[in-house]
Amino acid sequence: MAETVEELTISYEEDGVVVTEELDKVVLSKGAWATVLFKYRSWDKAKADYGPVAFTIRRYRKTGGEYKQQSKFTISSEDQARKIIDALNGWIGAK
Repeated sequence: MAETVEELTISYEEDGVVVTEELDKVVLSKGAWATVLFKYRSWDKAKADYGPVAFTIRRYRKTGGEYKQQSKFTISSEDQARKIIDALNGWIGAK
């Protein structure tokens, strides 16, 4: 596991294939509890290609000097991401 927030990743390799490819990340909060937004894509074995871009928000808790994942929420499509953005803009008010 990671000792710093910057080391956190969702990239994952299995049998020489990058099954989850991290494309970008934004650290939303740091500290004993960290929140990170990841942009990624997953390998589709059937198509032998990567699927569409997806997003996930992960919460990590630092214990024993290492961050351990506590929860996650996957935003499964760009359409769902836009709906979340629209809702937040409505609540917060675009400035």
